[in-house]
Amino acid sequence: MAKVFKIVPTTQKYDWGKIGLSSKVAQYASASKIPGFTLDENAPYAELWMGTHVSGPSRLLDSNETLKDYLASHPELIGDKVIERFRDAGAAEGNLPFLFKVLAIEKALSIQTHPDKKMAEALHKEKPDVYKDANHKPEMALALTPFTAMCGFLPLPQIAAYLSSTPQFAALIPSAIVGRFVAIASSSDPTGPTEKAALRDLFSAVMTAEPSTFQPQLEALVKRYDSGQEKEVERAVKDLVLRLHSQFPGDIGVFCAFILNYVEMNPGDAIFLAAGEPHAYVSGDIIECMATSDNVIRAGLTPKLRDIPNLVSGLTYAAADATKHLVKPSAFDSVAHTTLYDPPIPEFSVLRVVLPAGTTETHPPVDGPSIAIVTGGRGVFAWGQGEKVAVSEGDVLFVGAGSEVKLTSEDGQLAVYRAFVEA
Repeated sequence: MAKVFKIVPTTQKYDWGKIGLSSKVAQYASASKIPGFTLDENAPYAELWMGTHVSGPSRLLDSNETLKDYLASHPELIGDKVIERFRDAGAAEGNLPFLFKVLAIEKALSIQTHPDKKMAEALHKEKPDVYKDANHKPEMALALTPFTAMCGFLPLPQIAAYLSSTPQFAALIPSAIVGRFVAIASSSDPTGPTEKAALRDLFSAVMTAEPSTFQPQLEALVKRYDSGQEKEVERAVKDLVLRLHSQFPGDIGVFCAFILNYVEMNPGDAIFLAAGEPHAYVSGDIIECMATSDNVIRAGLTPKLRDIPNLVSGLTYAAADATKHLVKPSAFDSVAHTTLYDPPIPEFSVLRVVLPAGTTETHPPVDGPSIAIVTGGRGVFAWGQGEKVAVSEGDVLFVGAGSEVKLTSEDGQLAVYRAFVEA
Protein backbone atom coordinates (compact mmCIF):
# COMPACT_ATOMS: atom_id res chain seq x y z
CA MET A 1 0.00 0.00 0.00
CA ALA A 2 1.48 3.33 -1.10
CA LYS A 3 1.59 6.11 1.47
CA VAL A 4 1.57 8.80 -1.25
CA PHE A 5 -0.55 8.64 -4.40
CA LYS A 6 -2.28 10.83 -6.95
CA ILE A 7 -5.97 11.60 -6.62
CA VAL A 8 -8.49 13.08 -9.04
CA PRO A 9 -10.24 16.27 -7.86
CA THR A 10 -13.74 17.42 -8.83
CA THR A 11 -14.36 20.56 -10.90
CA GLN A 12 -17.39 22.74 -10.19
CA LYS A 13 -18.98 25.15 -12.67
CA TYR A 14 -20.76 28.06 -11.00
CA ASP A 15 -21.93 31.29 -12.55
CA TRP A 16 -19.33 33.37 -10.69
CA GLY A 17 -16.34 31.41 -11.99
CA LYS A 18 -13.73 32.57 -14.48
CA ILE A 19 -14.32 31.56 -18.09
CA GLY A 20 -12.33 28.81 -19.80
CA LEU A 21 -8.56 28.88 -19.43
CA SER A 22 -8.62 32.27 -17.72
CA SER A 23 -9.56 30.17 -14.65
CA LYS A 24 -6.87 28.52 -12.53
CA VAL A 25 -9.35 25.69 -12.00
CA ALA A 26 -9.50 24.99 -15.74
CA GLN A 27 -5.75 25.48 -16.10
CA TYR A 28 -4.96 22.86 -13.46
CA ALA A 29 -7.60 20.43 -14.71
CA SER A 30 -6.28 20.75 -18.28
CA ALA A 31 -2.58 20.57 -17.37
CA SER A 32 -3.00 17.42 -15.28
CA LYS A 33 -5.32 15.80 -17.81
CA ILE A 34 -7.99 14.96 -15.24
CA PRO A 35 -9.82 11.85 -16.47
CA GLY A 36 -13.14 12.80 -18.03
CA PHE A 37 -12.33 16.52 -18.12
CA THR A 38 -13.03 18.27 -21.42
CA LEU A 39 -12.37 21.99 -21.57
CA ASP A 40 -15.26 24.24 -22.59
CA GLU A 41 -13.76 27.65 -23.37
CA ASN A 42 -17.16 29.30 -22.74
CA ALA A 43 -17.89 27.69 -19.36
CA PRO A 44 -17.25 29.25 -15.92
CA TYR A 45 -14.82 27.07 -13.97
CA ALA A 46 -15.28 28.16 -10.37
CA GLU A 47 -13.94 25.51 -7.98
CA LEU A 48 -11.64 22.50 -7.77
CA TRP A 49 -12.51 20.25 -4.81
CA MET A 50 -9.91 18.01 -3.16
CA GLY A 51 -11.19 15.83 -0.35
CA THR A 52 -13.93 13.48 0.76
CA HIS A 53 -17.02 15.73 0.83
CA VAL A 54 -20.01 13.94 -0.69
CA SER A 55 -20.81 16.87 -3.01
CA GLY A 56 -17.46 16.58 -4.81
CA PRO A 57 -15.52 13.48 -3.74
CA SER A 58 -11.97 12.91 -4.96
CA ARG A 59 -11.00 9.53 -6.41
CA LEU A 60 -7.80 7.55 -6.69
CA LEU A 61 -6.20 8.06 -10.10
CA ASP A 62 -5.23 4.41 -10.50
CA SER A 63 -8.46 2.70 -9.41
CA ASN A 64 -11.23 5.34 -9.55
CA GLU A 65 -12.23 4.34 -6.01
CA THR A 66 -13.41 7.27 -3.90
CA LEU A 67 -10.80 8.60 -1.51
CA LYS A 68 -13.30 8.24 1.35
CA ASP A 69 -13.85 4.54 0.69
CA TYR A 70 -10.13 3.89 0.34
CA LEU A 71 -9.32 5.67 3.59
CA ALA A 72 -12.11 3.80 5.39
CA SER A 73 -10.37 0.57 4.31
CA HIS A 74 -6.93 1.88 5.25
CA PRO A 75 -7.45 3.96 8.44
CA GLU A 76 -3.70 4.02 9.14
CA LEU A 77 -3.45 6.65 6.36
CA ILE A 78 -5.54 8.98 8.52
CA GLY A 79 -3.91 7.96 11.79
CA ASP A 80 -5.37 6.89 15.14
CA LYS A 81 -5.08 10.32 16.76
CA VAL A 82 -6.91 12.13 13.95
CA ILE A 83 -9.61 9.44 13.81
CA GLU A 84 -10.24 9.79 17.53
CA ARG A 85 -10.14 13.61 17.52
CA PHE A 86 -12.53 13.93 14.56
CA ARG A 87 -14.71 10.88 15.08
CA ASP A 88 -17.82 13.09 15.14
CA ALA A 89 -16.89 14.38 11.67
CA GLY A 90 -16.77 10.85 10.28
CA ALA A 91 -13.01 10.28 10.33
CA ALA A 92 -13.50 6.60 11.23
CA GLU A 93 -15.54 6.21 8.04
CA GLY A 94 -12.81 7.74 5.87
CA ASN A 95 -13.85 11.40 5.99
CA LEU A 96 -11.12 14.02 6.19
CA PRO A 97 -11.82 16.87 8.64
CA PHE A 98 -10.88 19.45 5.97
CA LEU A 99 -11.86 20.25 2.40
CA PHE A 100 -9.19 21.74 0.12
CA LYS A 101 -10.14 23.88 -2.89
CA VAL A 102 -8.99 26.17 -5.68
CA LEU A 103 -11.39 29.04 -6.47
CA ALA A 104 -11.37 31.20 -9.60
CA ILE A 105 -13.57 34.27 -9.08
CA GLU A 106 -14.74 36.51 -11.91
CA LYS A 107 -18.00 37.67 -10.35
CA ALA A 108 -18.44 38.43 -6.66
CA LEU A 109 -19.66 35.64 -4.43
CA SER A 110 -22.67 36.21 -2.21
CA ILE A 111 -22.69 38.16 1.04
CA GLN A 112 -22.47 35.18 3.34
CA THR A 113 -21.45 33.64 6.60
CA HIS A 114 -20.95 30.10 7.89
CA PRO A 115 -22.58 28.71 11.02
CA ASP A 116 -20.78 27.45 14.10
CA LYS A 117 -21.21 23.78 15.00
CA LYS A 118 -24.29 24.28 17.19
CA MET A 119 -26.05 26.41 14.59
CA ALA A 120 -25.06 24.04 11.77
CA GLU A 121 -26.66 21.13 13.61
CA ALA A 122 -29.88 23.09 14.13
CA LEU A 123 -30.04 24.30 10.51
CA HIS A 124 -29.36 20.82 9.15
CA LYS A 125 -32.15 19.41 11.27
CA GLU A 126 -34.56 22.20 10.28
CA LYS A 127 -33.70 22.51 6.57
CA PRO A 128 -31.69 19.45 5.43
CA ASP A 129 -32.41 20.24 1.78
CA VAL A 130 -30.63 23.61 2.15
CA TYR A 131 -28.07 22.94 4.88
CA LYS A 132 -26.92 19.48 3.86
CA ASP A 133 -24.52 18.67 6.69
CA ALA A 134 -24.26 19.39 10.40
CA ASN A 135 -20.69 20.69 10.46
CA HIS A 136 -19.26 24.17 10.87
CA LYS A 137 -17.15 25.76 8.13
CA PRO A 138 -14.33 28.04 9.28
CA GLU A 139 -12.20 28.79 6.22
CA MET A 140 -8.92 30.30 5.06
CA ALA A 141 -8.22 31.88 1.66
CA LEU A 142 -4.67 32.21 0.27
CA ALA A 143 -4.18 34.39 -2.79
CA LEU A 144 -2.78 32.71 -5.91
CA THR A 145 -3.20 35.87 -7.99
CA PRO A 146 -4.17 39.41 -6.94
CA PHE A 147 -7.33 38.84 -4.90
CA THR A 148 -10.00 41.10 -3.41
CA ALA A 149 -12.63 40.38 -0.78
CA MET A 150 -15.00 41.90 1.72
CA CYS A 151 -14.45 40.43 5.17
CA GLY A 152 -15.74 41.30 8.62
CA PHE A 153 -17.40 44.48 9.83
CA LEU A 154 -15.62 47.78 9.36
CA PRO A 155 -14.51 49.69 12.45
CA LEU A 156 -17.53 51.51 13.84
CA PRO A 157 -16.18 55.05 13.18
CA GLN A 158 -15.74 54.19 9.49
CA ILE A 159 -19.34 53.03 9.17
CA ALA A 160 -20.46 56.20 10.95
CA ALA A 161 -18.43 58.29 8.48
CA TYR A 162 -20.26 56.64 5.58
CA LEU A 163 -23.61 57.29 7.26
CA SER A 164 -22.69 60.97 7.43
CA SER A 165 -21.33 61.27 3.89
CA THR A 166 -23.61 58.95 1.94
CA PRO A 167 -27.27 59.93 2.25
CA GLN A 168 -28.38 57.04 0.04
CA PHE A 169 -26.91 54.62 2.61
CA ALA A 170 -28.34 56.41 5.65
CA ALA A 171 -31.78 56.56 4.01
CA LEU A 172 -32.15 52.78 4.34
CA ILE A 173 -31.99 52.88 8.14
CA PRO A 174 -34.55 54.28 10.60
CA SER A 175 -33.27 57.52 12.13
CA ALA A 176 -33.48 56.15 15.69
CA ILE A 177 -31.11 53.30 14.76
CA VAL A 178 -28.75 55.73 13.03
CA GLY A 179 -28.75 57.95 16.10
CA ARG A 180 -27.95 55.08 18.49
CA PHE A 181 -25.19 53.85 16.22
CA VAL A 182 -23.52 57.24 15.80
CA ALA A 183 -23.66 57.73 19.57
CA ILE A 184 -21.60 54.58 20.23
CA ALA A 185 -19.38 54.68 17.12
CA SER A 186 -16.40 56.18 18.96
CA SER A 187 -16.68 53.75 21.88
CA SER A 188 -13.45 52.51 23.44
CA ASP A 189 -15.01 49.03 23.54
CA PRO A 190 -16.20 48.37 19.97
CA THR A 191 -17.07 44.75 20.74
CA GLY A 192 -19.03 45.44 23.92
CA PRO A 193 -22.66 44.26 24.16
CA THR A 194 -24.15 47.73 23.55
CA GLU A 195 -21.89 48.30 20.55
CA LYS A 196 -22.65 44.87 19.08
CA ALA A 197 -26.38 45.45 19.51
CA ALA A 198 -26.18 48.78 17.69
CA LEU A 199 -24.23 47.22 14.82
CA ARG A 200 -26.68 44.35 14.62
CA ASP A 201 -29.66 46.74 14.45
CA LEU A 202 -27.99 48.74 11.70
CA PHE A 203 -26.99 45.71 9.62
CA SER A 204 -30.39 44.12 10.04
CA ALA A 205 -32.13 47.33 8.95
CA VAL A 206 -30.04 47.46 5.76
CA MET A 207 -30.47 43.81 4.83
CA THR A 208 -34.24 43.85 5.44
CA ALA A 209 -34.90 47.14 3.65
CA GLU A 210 -37.73 46.92 1.12
CA PRO A 211 -36.83 47.06 -2.59
CA SER A 212 -39.12 50.07 -2.93
CA THR A 213 -36.81 51.85 -0.49
CA PHE A 214 -33.30 50.70 -1.39
CA GLN A 215 -33.49 50.35 -5.18
CA PRO A 216 -34.19 54.07 -5.86
CA GLN A 217 -31.41 54.94 -3.40
CA LEU A 218 -28.99 52.59 -5.11
CA GLU A 219 -29.89 54.03 -8.50
CA ALA A 220 -29.24 57.54 -7.20
CA LEU A 221 -25.94 56.46 -5.63
CA VAL A 222 -24.66 54.85 -8.80
CA LYS A 223 -25.71 57.88 -10.86
CA ARG A 224 -23.81 60.14 -8.49
CA TYR A 225 -20.69 57.99 -8.62
CA ASP A 226 -20.85 57.64 -12.41
CA SER A 227 -20.90 61.42 -12.71
CA GLY A 228 -17.83 61.79 -10.46
CA GLN A 229 -19.65 63.41 -7.55
CA GLU A 230 -18.38 61.13 -4.81
CA LYS A 231 -17.12 62.72 -1.62
CA GLU A 232 -13.58 62.28 -0.35
CA VAL A 233 -14.51 59.60 2.19
CA GLU A 234 -16.41 57.63 -0.48
CA ARG A 235 -13.49 57.25 -2.87
CA ALA A 236 -12.35 54.08 -1.11
CA VAL A 237 -15.63 52.32 -1.98
CA LYS A 238 -16.66 53.95 -5.26
CA ASP A 239 -15.11 51.36 -7.59
CA LEU A 240 -16.38 48.49 -5.46
CA VAL A 241 -19.93 49.86 -5.46
CA LEU A 242 -19.91 50.28 -9.23
CA ARG A 243 -18.42 46.82 -9.78
CA LEU A 244 -20.96 45.09 -7.55
CA HIS A 245 -23.85 47.03 -9.09
CA SER A 246 -22.73 46.09 -12.61
CA GLN A 247 -22.78 42.41 -11.61
CA PHE A 248 -25.90 42.50 -9.41
CA PRO A 249 -27.95 45.56 -10.44
CA GLY A 250 -30.51 46.60 -7.87
CA ASP A 251 -29.20 44.22 -5.17
CA ILE A 252 -29.17 45.23 -1.50
CA GLY A 253 -25.80 43.52 -1.11
CA VAL A 254 -24.12 46.45 -2.89
CA PHE A 255 -24.63 48.53 0.27
CA CYS A 256 -22.41 46.10 2.21
CA ALA A 257 -19.51 48.08 0.72
CA PHE A 258 -20.29 50.65 3.44
CA ILE A 259 -20.38 48.06 6.24
CA LEU A 260 -17.67 45.45 5.54
CA ASN A 261 -13.90 45.72 5.22
CA TYR A 262 -12.51 45.61 1.69
CA VAL A 263 -9.10 43.96 1.30
CA GLU A 264 -6.72 43.76 -1.65
CA MET A 265 -4.25 40.87 -1.42
CA ASN A 266 -1.17 39.70 -3.30
CA PRO A 267 -0.03 36.10 -3.90
CA GLY A 268 0.95 34.55 -0.58
CA ASP A 269 -1.37 36.74 1.48
CA ALA A 270 -4.08 34.94 3.47
CA ILE A 271 -7.24 35.68 5.46
CA PHE A 272 -9.17 33.52 7.90
CA LEU A 273 -12.95 33.68 8.40
CA ALA A 274 -14.27 32.08 11.56
CA ALA A 275 -17.92 31.15 12.09
CA GLY A 276 -20.22 34.16 12.13
CA GLU A 277 -17.95 36.48 10.12
CA PRO A 278 -19.68 38.12 7.12
CA HIS A 279 -17.70 38.05 3.89
CA ALA A 280 -17.81 37.96 0.11
CA TYR A 281 -14.93 37.12 -2.21
CA VAL A 282 -14.88 39.65 -5.04
CA SER A 283 -12.20 38.70 -7.60
CA GLY A 284 -9.08 36.62 -8.14
CA ASP A 285 -7.78 33.05 -7.84
CA ILE A 286 -7.23 31.51 -4.41
CA ILE A 287 -6.37 28.36 -2.54
CA GLU A 288 -9.08 27.77 0.04
CA CYS A 289 -9.21 25.35 2.96
CA MET A 290 -12.11 24.79 5.34
CA ALA A 291 -13.65 22.32 7.72
CA THR A 292 -15.50 19.67 5.71
CA SER A 293 -18.83 21.35 5.09
CA ASP A 294 -20.82 23.08 2.37
CA ASN A 295 -23.01 25.17 4.68
CA VAL A 296 -23.46 28.74 3.46
CA ILE A 297 -25.96 31.29 4.81
CA ARG A 298 -26.54 33.94 2.12
CA ALA A 299 -28.10 37.39 2.21
CA GLY A 300 -27.14 39.35 -0.92
CA LEU A 301 -25.33 39.43 -4.27
CA THR A 302 -26.84 36.10 -5.25
CA PRO A 303 -29.71 34.54 -7.21
CA LYS A 304 -29.71 31.66 -4.68
CA LEU A 305 -31.82 31.31 -1.55
CA ARG A 306 -31.36 34.18 0.89
CA ASP A 307 -31.71 33.37 4.57
CA ILE A 308 -31.46 36.83 6.12
CA PRO A 309 -32.94 35.95 9.55
CA ASN A 310 -30.39 33.18 10.16
CA LEU A 311 -27.53 35.26 8.77
CA VAL A 312 -28.39 38.22 11.01
CA SER A 313 -28.79 36.00 14.09
CA GLY A 314 -25.56 34.05 13.50
CA LEU A 315 -23.03 36.89 13.14
CA THR A 316 -20.50 37.84 15.82
CA TYR A 317 -20.76 41.63 15.21
CA ALA A 318 -17.10 42.01 16.13
CA ALA A 319 -16.15 45.20 14.28
CA ALA A 320 -12.42 45.58 13.57
CA ASP A 321 -9.85 46.55 10.99
CA ALA A 322 -9.30 43.98 8.23
CA THR A 323 -5.92 43.06 9.73
CA LYS A 324 -7.88 41.03 12.29
CA HIS A 325 -8.50 38.46 9.55
CA LEU A 326 -4.97 38.26 8.13
CA VAL A 327 -3.02 35.05 8.68
CA LYS A 328 0.71 35.65 9.01
CA PRO A 329 2.84 32.82 7.63
CA SER A 330 5.56 31.34 9.81
CA ALA A 331 8.48 28.96 9.38
CA PHE A 332 7.70 25.25 9.04
CA ASP A 333 10.16 23.12 11.01
CA SER A 334 13.06 25.33 9.82
CA VAL A 335 12.52 24.22 6.20
CA ALA A 336 13.91 26.95 3.94
CA HIS A 337 11.36 27.17 1.15
CA THR A 338 8.13 26.25 2.95
CA THR A 339 5.90 28.54 4.99
CA LEU A 340 3.11 27.56 7.35
CA TYR A 341 -0.36 29.14 7.55
CA ASP A 342 -1.88 28.02 10.84
CA PRO A 343 -5.33 29.45 11.62
CA PRO A 344 -6.76 29.12 15.16
CA ILE A 345 -8.80 25.96 14.54
CA PRO A 346 -7.88 22.25 14.73
CA GLU A 347 -9.23 21.01 11.39
CA PHE A 348 -6.45 22.20 9.09
CA SER A 349 -3.25 24.10 8.40
CA VAL A 350 -1.71 24.84 5.00
CA LEU A 351 1.87 24.80 3.73
CA ARG A 352 3.06 26.92 0.81
CA VAL A 353 6.14 25.62 -0.99
CA VAL A 354 8.11 27.71 -3.49
CA LEU A 355 11.10 25.56 -4.43
CA PRO A 356 13.84 26.96 -6.72
CA ALA A 357 14.98 24.87 -9.68
CA GLY A 358 17.25 21.97 -8.87
CA THR A 359 16.69 22.01 -5.11
CA THR A 360 15.29 19.42 -2.72
CA GLU A 361 13.39 20.03 0.48
CA THR A 362 12.26 17.51 3.08
CA HIS A 363 8.97 17.80 4.94
CA PRO A 364 9.13 15.91 8.23
CA PRO A 365 6.37 13.41 9.03
CA VAL A 366 2.99 14.94 9.82
CA ASP A 367 0.88 13.07 12.36
CA GLY A 368 -2.19 13.13 10.14
CA PRO A 369 -3.30 13.04 6.49
CA SER A 370 -2.63 15.75 3.93
CA ILE A 371 -3.48 16.74 0.36
CA ALA A 372 -1.08 18.63 -1.92
CA ILE A 373 -1.65 20.39 -5.24
CA VAL A 374 1.10 21.46 -7.63
CA THR A 375 0.32 24.99 -8.81
CA GLY A 376 3.42 25.48 -10.97
CA GLY A 377 6.49 23.73 -12.37
CA ARG A 378 7.58 20.11 -12.46
CA GLY A 379 9.30 17.90 -9.93
CA VAL A 380 9.32 14.73 -7.86
CA PHE A 381 7.69 13.64 -4.59
CA ALA A 382 9.73 10.91 -2.86
CA TRP A 383 9.00 8.94 0.33
CA GLY A 384 9.67 5.68 2.10
CA GLN A 385 12.38 3.38 0.75
CA GLY A 386 13.04 5.04 -2.59
CA GLU A 387 9.42 5.36 -3.69
CA LYS A 388 8.70 8.42 -5.83
CA VAL A 389 6.28 9.96 -8.29
CA ALA A 390 6.77 12.65 -10.92
CA VAL A 391 4.51 15.68 -10.55
CA SER A 392 3.63 18.72 -12.62
CA GLU A 393 1.15 21.60 -12.60
CA GLY A 394 -2.35 20.53 -11.65
CA ASP A 395 -1.40 17.22 -10.06
CA VAL A 396 -3.07 16.47 -6.72
CA LEU A 397 -1.62 13.99 -4.23
CA PHE A 398 -2.72 12.40 -0.99
CA VAL A 399 -0.02 11.95 1.66
CA GLY A 400 -0.69 9.46 4.44
CA ALA A 401 -0.13 10.12 8.13
CA GLY A 402 3.44 9.78 9.35
CA SER A 403 5.06 10.09 5.92
CA GLU A 404 8.28 12.04 5.41
CA VAL A 405 8.20 13.59 1.95
CA LYS A 406 11.08 14.91 -0.16
CA LEU A 407 10.19 17.46 -2.83
CA THR A 408 12.58 18.10 -5.71
CA SER A 409 12.12 20.84 -8.30
CA GLU A 410 12.94 20.25 -11.95
CA ASP A 411 12.78 22.59 -14.96
CA GLY A 412 12.19 25.76 -13.00
CA GLN A 413 10.44 26.69 -9.80
CA LEU A 414 8.11 24.14 -8.20
CA ALA A 415 5.07 25.59 -6.38
CA VAL A 416 2.96 23.43 -4.08
CA TYR A 417 0.19 24.00 -1.55
CA ARG A 418 -0.36 21.27 1.03
CA ALA A 419 -3.26 21.09 3.51
CA PHE A 420 -2.90 18.86 6.55
CA VAL A 421 -4.37 18.05 9.94
CA GLU A 422 -2.74 16.90 13.17
CA ALA A 423 -4.58 15.92 16.32
